[in-house]
Amino acid sequence: MTVVETTTGKVEGTAGNAVHVFRGIPYAAPPAGPNRLRAPAPVEPWTGVRPASDYGSWAPQNAPATSLSGEGPGAQAEDCLSLNVWTPAPDGAARPVMVWIHGGGFVGGSGASALYDGEKLATRGDVVVVTVNYRLGVLGFLAHPDLADEASGGAAGNWGLLDQVAALRWVRDNIAAFGGDPAKITIFGESAGGMSVSDLLAMPGARGLYRRAIVQSGPPNAIGMDRAADLAAKLVAELGIASVAAVRDVPVQALLEAQAALVAARRAAGLPLVPVVDGTSLPTAPQQAIADGEARDVELLIGTNLDEAKMFMVADPANRDPDEGVLRRRIEAIFRANDVVLSPDDMIDGYRAARTGRGQAVAPRDIWSAIETDRMFRIGSIRMAEAQAPHAGTYMYLFTWPSPAMGGALGSCHALEIPFVFGNLDKPGIDRFAGAGPDADALSAQMMDNWIAFARGGDPAWPSYDAERRQTMVFGAQSAVEGAPYDEERGLWESADSSLE
Repeated sequence: MTVVETTTGKVEGTAGNAVHVFRGIPYAAPPAGPNRLRAPAPVEPWTGVRPASDYGSWAPQNAPATSLSGEGPGAQAEDCLSLNVWTPAPDGAARPVMVWIHGGGFVGGSGASALYDGEKLATRGDVVVVTVNYRLGVLGFLAHPDLADEASGGAAGNWGLLDQVAALRWVRDNIAAFGGDPAKITIFGESAGGMSVSDLLAMPGARGLYRRAIVQSGPPNAIGMDRAADLAAKLVAELGIASVAAVRDVPVQALLEAQAALVAARRAAGLPLVPVVDGTSLPTAPQQAIADGEARDVELLIGTNLDEAKMFMVADPANRDPDEGVLRRRIEAIFRANDVVLSPDDMIDGYRAARTGRGQAVAPRDIWSAIETDRMFRIGSIRMAEAQAPHAGTYMYLFTWPSPAMGGALGSCHALEIPFVFGNLDKPGIDRFAGAGPDADALSAQMMDNWIAFARGGDPAWPSYDAERRQTMVFGAQSAVEGAPYDEERGLWESADSSLE
């Protein structure tokens, strides 16, 4: 057993063959009772030695429809603000620190998921890996002017993002005792976790808490307060309560049931419970703040997967094999719901022409996946890279390794890169999703080394990105740097005036 002293008390972790692990360390007070829908409060110090051998509770959430590893949510509680640390040794060696923010659509997931076990990454790179829990769903992202928390400067939402900021403060203040360097912190995350990283770059309260950022399939995602208030009103109506402030007194299970109904009703319009531009904790739309230089000293590594949307298509049987009419109606509806001011017919025709020229499949399902992948993830990520490149070193990647699952129907889908980044291809069930064998192991080793190199020195070992050459590392069985991959499709979005969330 290993004991480390933190600013709030001693914690006792476990020592394995290669790393010391500390699980379930609280970084903020339980966000329940009077602390619900408010900024996180400081942890109450403890006496004696606190065991840190078990993961903390998962944030309250509905069970996911699917899970990459077959893993369901663990024990849940509002008292969920904890983090986990993997370190080669708590010896003051000032190692680079990599802080992971999990995905899950802002309504699910946990830093305790087996997929994010940090042992392989910490061992291979001699780095400290931290994974974080934060509030989710209604409890993490309900926003309304009536919820303004004057004690925390007037924040009226973004409780989950504020949790992440509190976790980063904990890391800054304590990580040296675990063998990490508080001046060399990299934040990284995927999907909603990547979106969180993107939004943190625009938060004044997070400034100076990290040195570098890695965004995996997670361009900036934040809505305006008017839209958030409308969503809050729908929740109040669903719950049958008098006001949004009364949400603080609703039992958790009732909130989860209302949340599930809200998410299902707004599926076509994207994620409903997301960060909000509240004028205080997130003063400006993240993409604009980044372009204005809010994160001017932060090196950025950002990228997406080639077939992100295929993960979501196969989850709905109605989407698996659309005909041409269904394709056009669905793209039209999605564009309308997300304020994309482009012609669905022109986009479909443009994507089909570009893919035909490269000898790629052009069936309706392939066109649908390509357009939705770009709308949800790739175009916003490219725009973020363009916004950050004038201010700091910026690097782009495209992950193209295909999943063997479902006879190859998933392609290089959403979240497929995660086990490669963490070196966790050997976790139970992951081989059926991510593949196995020497080529898979070699790709995982390469990506781990690139991520570690970036965390260590701000350079992942390929050319930086700019809007002229668009140099991009394309990860696959034969990884290589390419200039402006899939640029014909990118050009089709140039006139789009939308959030592309």
